Amino acid sequence: MAIPDYQSCMLPLLRVFADKREHAFRDTVEALAREFDLSEDERREMLPSGNQDVFTNRVGWARTYLKKAGLLESTRRGFN
Repeated sequence: MAIPDYQSCMLPLLRVFADKREHAFRDTVEALAREFDLSEDERREMLPSGNQDVFTNRVGWARTYLKKAGLLESTRRGFN
C-alpha cells in the first residue's frame, strides 16, 4: 500500500480520538500505521529534507487541519 495522504489520515485519526482520552502523538502515529498496514520500508521513508518520515509528517498535517477546524484540541504538548 502507498503511504496515505494527509486527507486520508483524517477520518482514522478522528476514530482514534473518539474515545475522548488523551493520546500521545507517537502512539497515534503507530496506531494509524498499523491500521493502514504500512510496511517497515514505508514507515522509514523520509521527506526530501531528511528531517522526518513521510507518514508522521502526513499524520501531523491531518492533526493540524483537524485542530484548525475545531475537531481536535491539544491537552498538552505532544498529546491530543
